[in-house]
Amino acid sequence: MGEYRAKVLIVDDDPSARKILQSRLKMMHFQPLVASSGLEGLEQIRWEAPSIVLLDLQMPKMSGIDLLRTLKREGLETTVIVVTAHATIETAVEAMREGAYDFITKPVDPKHLEIVLGKAFERESLREQNRIFRTELESRLVEIVTKNPAMKNLLQLAHRAADSNSTILLLGESGTGKEVLARTVHQWSPRANCPFIVVNCVAIPEQLLESELFGHERGAFTGAHQLKKGKFEIADRGTVFLDEIGEIQAGLQAKLLRVLQDHEFERVGGTRTIKADIRVIAATNSDLERAVREGRFREDLYYRLNVVCLQLPPLRERKEDVPVLIDHFIGKYSAELKKLPKRLTPEAMDCLFSYDWPGNVRELENVIERAMVLSVANEISPEDLPLQIASGPRRGSYRGKGFHQAVKEFKRWIIHDALKQSQSNQTKAAELLGLQRTYLAKLVRLLEIKSDPRPSDKEGE
Repeated sequence: MGEYRAKVLIVDDDPSARKILQSRLKMMHFQPLVASSGLEGLEQIRWEAPSIVLLDLQMPKMSGIDLLRTLKREGLETTVIVVTAHATIETAVEAMREGAYDFITKPVDPKHLEIVLGKAFERESLREQNRIFRTELESRLVEIVTKNPAMKNLLQLAHRAADSNSTILLLGESGTGKEVLARTVHQWSPRANCPFIVVNCVAIPEQLLESELFGHERGAFTGAHQLKKGKFEIADRGTVFLDEIGEIQAGLQAKLLRVLQDHEFERVGGTRTIKADIRVIAATNSDLERAVREGRFREDLYYRLNVVCLQLPPLRERKEDVPVLIDHFIGKYSAELKKLPKRLTPEAMDCLFSYDWPGNVRELENVIERAMVLSVANEISPEDLPLQIASGPRRGSYRGKGFHQAVKEFKRWIIHDALKQSQSNQTKAAELLGLQRTYLAKLVRLLEIKSDPRPSDKEGE
């Protein structure tokens, strides 16, 4: 038996009419669903979410017009084609006014039915594309700019992982770019043309997070006036990014584990199992291993999330990325603000290099955006920077110095910083800087950089 392309619901109280339409839909390779009344049709629409509904107008208790009005009131989006033997201009106009897409008469001509269904599915396809387009506008790929060897290695690992369906766990401080990396992985993956859905687990109140993830049935709780699809259902065939995953409570952890294991769930207040083909990328800035030891996070969920683990370094450990990030953000906000790009004065650059960036890349972007907005000159000076950055301690000033001297001092500073990060281990410092160890040792001697090498660094010199 071949696979059906999509679900089409027949709502008609006439058994023979249902049988004829059911047979024709099968010949067209659709999956036919049937309902013998308006009330039964409403339940099928709520449960099965068919792409198309073929609706008879003349039915007892709940007529086709009544069903159309109910769908509109409950916010249930589906394309309805009215099929009736009682074809008049008045009924057609009324059905269209209540939300019907098209109108055909009985007895149904097979060729006409196929044409109308084809147009209806084109409409459905456009609606789906528009929904995906809106989602992608919200999750546009942001370029990852880096010269840091550790970041380059991390991106290579992420690129290899993108082709799989494996769950990815992103670790790192707030602002290091976890969401940007998640979006990049999605764009690299075979799911790139499907939705990328972001859920901030800490921004949504606990009592609403379950409904946000899994959706809810009409009447599931006070205020649930209509059926709502959750993020997992909306993201079918795409990617769900769960930010701050360490903050979800125990009850939701168990339900999330089931989604990761079986790719299925129920809406809040529902009993029907819903399947979803999704890829999950999770992120946290908390210590999940510690949370597992303390009993605050399920161990089985942690291992299910931690299939591919990527740790993003803080900006203070990749200071060589500060200049390229500054250039990137100046270009970005020049375009957005419709201003000419601005250069930084040496004093302003000194301030930005000297700062430790507790808010990481996000904080740097905010600082550059602020400076682009507030600066009235064609350059950015310390006066255009936040006070805590402009008045902070400097690690070196290039004011009044020639180009070669300024470059020499910057080299000295960046090598000294790498040695500090690596606890004076020149091999590790060379890896951080992307240099050969022998060349780094030569620079240390030429620039007269003082360090306290470990015994392992003395060997082989």
